[in-house]
Amino acid sequence: MRPLRASLLILGLIAPVPSLAEGERSGEFDYYVMSLSWSPNWCELTGDARQSAQCDADKDHGWTLHGLWPQFTRGYPSYCQSGQRPPSRAQTGAMADIMGTGGLAWHQWKKHGSCSGLDSADYFALSREAYARINRPEVFRKLDRAVSLPASVVEEAFLKANPDLTAQGITITCKQGHIQEARICLSRSLEFIPCGPDVRRDCTLDNALFTPLR
Repeated sequence: MRPLRASLLILGLIAPVPSLAEGERSGEFDYYVMSLSWSPNWCELTGDARQSAQCDADKDHGWTLHGLWPQFTRGYPSYCQSGQRPPSRAQTGAMADIMGTGGLAWHQWKKHGSCSGLDSADYFALSREAYARINRPEVFRKLDRAVSLPASVVEEAFLKANPDLTAQGITITCKQGHIQEARICLSRSLEFIPCGPDVRRDCTLDNALFTPLR
C-alpha cells in the first residue's frame, strides 16, 4: 500500500491456539514475543465491564505492554518452575504506567516472567527496555473518532516507524472485529527477529475497528 493511501486510511479520512507447556524449567526458551495492546479497544471489549482503572480517561493509554513472553520455536512455556521470589506490590504497581495496571503486571510475571530465568526486578526492567525499543506510531493517537481500517495498515504503520523491523517479525491480531494487539518478535538480547510459524497469525480483516484515545 502506498504511504499516502495508508495514511489516509489510518486517519479515517479514510486461529488455532498455539501449543503451550505449563511447568517448564525457567530460562529454557528460544526468543521473546512482545505483545502491545491498543488500550481503548481493550477497554471497549473488556476493561469497561471490569471497571478497570486502565480505562480512566485521565490515563491517556494508547499502546500498552500486554507482556513480554518467552517463546519456543513452536509453542511457549508458562507458569514455570522457578526459585525466584514473586514481585512485590510496589514492583507490579510501578509497571502500571506502561501496562495499565499492577494486576496485569502480576499476572504476566506469574504466567510468563517465571519462565524467563530472571528475577522479577530484572524481568520488569527487561520488559520496560523492550517496550522502549519499539516506536509506537503516533498517527493512531491523532484519531478523533472510531474508524474501520485494514489490519494490514496497522502493520505497515509499525514497519514505517521501525525501519529495522520486517513484516516477518510482527503480527497484528484482532478480536471481535477490533484491532487487538501488535505482537513483535525479539531475540533474547531484544533485537528484531522473524517470528515462529505459530506466532505469525495476522488478522486479515479489511474493516477492523480502531477506537480513539479517551
